[in-house]
Amino acid sequence: MSTNAIAKRYAKALVQIGSEAGSVEGFNGELARFSAVLIDSNELSAIFANPAYGIEEKKEILKDLVGKLSISPMISNLLMLLLERSRISVLPQIAESYGVFADELSGVIRPTLSSGLPLDAAQVEEIKGALAKSTGKKVELKVVVDPALIGGVVTQIGDKVFDGSVRTQLANIQDILQKG
Repeated sequence: MSTNAIAKRYAKALVQIGSEAGSVEGFNGELARFSAVLIDSNELSAIFANPAYGIEEKKEILKDLVGKLSISPMISNLLMLLLERSRISVLPQIAESYGVFADELSGVIRPTLSSGLPLDAAQVEEIKGALAKSTGKKVELKVVVDPALIGGVVTQIGDKVFDGSVRTQLANIQDILQKG
């Protein structure tokens, strides 16, 4: 089974548990925190992957981390299970999949808006409102300034891209002129 499929299974099960417990957002934050620690620390990842360290030593290290990061018992149990099954390295993918499932459950989309120039707050709110109205979901908008854009904006929602940039419009005009 692929790593991605494994991650999705764990994430989906955890979202269901989180939904029943009313802790979807809390679990999301805890997974993201622990995943960030795992990604940022090459030494920690190496210890968990190294067979020279026994499972009991790894559990003690994990317990210490869980205590320092104030991780809930549910996420702590998941981490122990992943450690015992030698799947702790899959945690970043589980956290990412969990975030996607949690957003679907709560009706949230997280589009990225790219513009050539910085946008003021009123413009961002107007775009956010339009996206919320067209999708019927709560919008958590990430705004990025891309100097490569001449003007206009490019919005990416998941795998869909809505390109209203001047660069693309000029390219379309050029195609039309070349084709005659």
